[in-house]
Amino acid sequence: MGVEGEGEGVLTRAMRILACFTADEPDLSATRLSEQTGLSSSTLHRILAQLVDHGLLARAPGRRYIVGPRLWELGELSPLSLRLRETALPHMQRLYEATGENVHLAVLEAPTPERASALYVGRVTGHGSIPTLSRMGGRHPLHTVGVGKAMLAQQGEEWLRQFFRAPLERETVHSLTSEEAVRADLAATKARGYAVAREEMTLGNISIAAMLGHVRGLPPTAIGVVAHIDTADERRLAALVRQTAAALTRELRDAS
Repeated sequence: MGVEGEGEGVLTRAMRILACFTADEPDLSATRLSEQTGLSSSTLHRILAQLVDHGLLARAPGRRYIVGPRLWELGELSPLSLRLRETALPHMQRLYEATGENVHLAVLEAPTPERASALYVGRVTGHGSIPTLSRMGGRHPLHTVGVGKAMLAQQGEEWLRQFFRAPLERETVHSLTSEEAVRADLAATKARGYAVAREEMTLGNISIAAMLGHVRGLPPTAIGVVAHIDTADERRLAALVRQTAAALTRELRDAS
């Protein structure tokens, strides 16, 4: 929890408030926001009023606050939406139609290697797809999901050294949490040309993913499918995922 600092600017305080909203807590009371930010009641209510006035937050029933439409509108102007997701959606839809499985598009979100994660920017699913924990705008640890492993495998040695300084989270009993095990897995990923995560984020699921090639102006990106581990045809799914990654890379490069 933060504490209110004398030299802290209004923007920093506003970002501390906005960062409190999560998938688990999409609506928050002023009391809860005060607890999480450490801001005084007067400061908090003044900034909340400004955020509401600008549409970045909105008031909800029960004297609570939710993310506002203006914040969503601004987010849709990001290259991750306008360039990447809009171009990727037809490719993702074709991959879904060919597999019947969840299709995910993720980028490397890395303020620093130690804080890096897989940020999900696109998702196509259907009634027959296996349930997953991923969502648009959500994020998962790189070492536990296929798209994350695909992106990890492309990083240089210095970047990886910094990445492994942070403890690796254990999401399931199958998660790889030692540097030695993850490095061995990354070597296997490079050798076969695609990444695989077997029940490392969700029990019963297998995730198969491939990197897109470098596209100017976009972060490292990977696309993958998630299927039931007992019925998935790994080789077939991997071939389709790699084909999709290559086709999407070509279209993004042609448009840039």
